[in-house]
Amino acid sequence: MKVDILAIGAHPDDIELGSGATLAKEVARGKTIGLLDLTRGELGTRGSAEIRDQEAATAAKILGASFRKNIALADGFFVNDRESQLKIIEIIRYCQPEIVLCNAIDDRHIDHGKGSKLASDACFLSGLKKIETTYEGSSQEAWRPKFVYHYIQWKNIVPDIVVDVTGFIEKKNDAVFAYATQFYDPDSKEGTTPISTQSFKESITYRAQDLGRLIGVEHAEGFTVERYPAVDSLFDLK
Repeated sequence: MKVDILAIGAHPDDIELGSGATLAKEVARGKTIGLLDLTRGELGTRGSAEIRDQEAATAAKILGASFRKNIALADGFFVNDRESQLKIIEIIRYCQPEIVLCNAIDDRHIDHGKGSKLASDACFLSGLKKIETTYEGSSQEAWRPKFVYHYIQWKNIVPDIVVDVTGFIEKKNDAVFAYATQFYDPDSKEGTTPISTQSFKESITYRAQDLGRLIGVEHAEGFTVERYPAVDSLFDLK
């Protein structure tokens, strides 16, 4: 199943928080997206892995994803090794994306930076023909995405490119808050986490507003790149 964009996150909800509006916008424009979670978020303070599975499925439907997969690496303890790389390579070759979106290059949660490098390395290795993989019993061909972009998460990393997502912040919030166990609920009896506060819930929109303000639009999401972004003409820049 080929898709235009494969979004990868260390935990269910990373993708939605970092790039949900961008993905929703691309789907509205006719592009196809696939989602890949590296872990089930089983170490999370709130909820459970089983509940997160259900929430992730709901969020995927909201965003209009063609598929969502989870390779069930160990939350908090996964490493960037051959076994983990091959699991991601199999998914990359399965869906042959032109673009991969993945975790922030550096962040508060240790899994985000690790997941960023792991996904990026797998994108490169996926293009090597001598690495042989199979998926669902069939041999796979080498495939390397054309572009790898890293979304921004907890830390205010300066973006290299900014996407105007005006009109799609509500869709993003719908997908994010499908993870009802993870975010602000005044009636919840579970422990408080950095992302379960009312302040964090409100910050999702106002961060998009602030980045949008800087480029003269209503809402925006930012990404860092691994190589120079290129345009055909200076007039292509907005």
